[in-house]
Amino acid sequence: IHNVSLSPHLPLPLPLPLSLPLPLLLPLPSNSHIFPLRLIFWNYLDIFSNLKSSLPLQGVRHHLFPCQLPMFQLSATPASALADDPVHIQLTGLASQVVTLKASLTDEKGNLFWSMVDLGQAPAFGGDYMGVHPMDLFWSLKPEKPFRRLLKHDVMNSPFWVSLDLYDSICFQDSATVRPKASQTVQRWFSGPEVQRKQIREGWVRGAPFLPPGEGPFPGVIDLFGGIGGLIEFPASLLASHGFAVLALAYFAYKDLPDKLQEMDLPGIGVVSVCKGAEIGLAVACYLKQVVATVCINGPNTSFEVPLRYEDLIVHVSEAVRFRPCKGDPQDELHQQNVLPVEKARGWILFIIGESDECLYSKACAEQAVDQLQSHGRSSGRMLLYPGEGHLLESPYAPLCFASWNPGISRPLLWGGDPAAHAAAREHALGEIQKFFRQYLIKTRSKL
Repeated sequence: IHNVSLSPHLPLPLPLPLSLPLPLLLPLPSNSHIFPLRLIFWNYLDIFSNLKSSLPLQGVRHHLFPCQLPMFQLSATPASALADDPVHIQLTGLASQVVTLKASLTDEKGNLFWSMVDLGQAPAFGGDYMGVHPMDLFWSLKPEKPFRRLLKHDVMNSPFWVSLDLYDSICFQDSATVRPKASQTVQRWFSGPEVQRKQIREGWVRGAPFLPPGEGPFPGVIDLFGGIGGLIEFPASLLASHGFAVLALAYFAYKDLPDKLQEMDLPGIGVVSVCKGAEIGLAVACYLKQVVATVCINGPNTSFEVPLRYEDLIVHVSEAVRFRPCKGDPQDELHQQNVLPVEKARGWILFIIGESDECLYSKACAEQAVDQLQSHGRSSGRMLLYPGEGHLLESPYAPLCFASWNPGISRPLLWGGDPAAHAAAREHALGEIQKFFRQYLIKTRSKL
């Protein structure tokens, strides 16, 4: 900021949308009416050529003292990292001004996701969130088209490319004509260096094992994703990047597997599971002695939609537990008839629950399962509650998906959750899941 004294008779337009990168001294005639003008750097065009041509030559002396122009710089480190690693973003060369920082990425289906914040000195006071939050631009990404869900499919050969752009004023999403003052691209990978992926097809088992670097043996985990079908690999590949041998297991709508869930045979070791996968994971824990550690994320404690079959045993479908809008009550008498016998589980169970889950009554189901264990003198189950988290508790720093289309359903499903609470919950839950598996899988030598 510089104080500049100008004569009102000088032919200069006011206010000046101009930059003064150099100190300026303009002594004026004694009979001039002098008024002060305070200019703030807003990074507009240089005005010295205009000053030189506009100032009268008689009675005015002007002196320019050279100094360096301010430069905007945007840095993000590391520029290439795992998707669950934090990124440090630093802005330099700014004066006391408002700037806009924007992030964008295009997924493998061509869907655009973006986020944008207006920054003053430090906290954001507008855009997709307010205040100061680590990794804010990443977890506040939202789809350009409604109800799109950000999922990574090719986890081995390509990252998500996140573009970061810095603007020197308030910028709107549709301001295509405004060019950023600084930019950088960040790579977000879903598998670490030297992680190996293999394909498995044995009997009715279809999936992709991921092995971390090294000779092993490694703690072994089966990853059961939710009810969207297909083979979803990114949770398994990220967990393998932290030293686990993980099998991403498909159980319908994949290759020669049935297109829809009809009846499922139960597999068997350590299991991490979510939604429909958590139903299967909990059943596996109940009936297979090989399973010594199970993580159930926002799932039911009964079978719903299709029965589960293990050898000659069939776990029938509960008529009470459906999607939450259908008012499925875990305390309903019909539900009690088909509750999974968690007291039979020989291993340890960790229930991870988003308290703002709008899809299932996951909290009530987990509370019932823990009470069921305790009533049989078992202390092998515990529950982690995350206020403000919704149903989709996925990889850290991934954006919240509040609602999205789901295969076989004519309307978008409501998942729920708050963006900031989702970010904090997933970052904390990742550490708890790894700690849980290391504690019980390594102790019992359940390894691959």
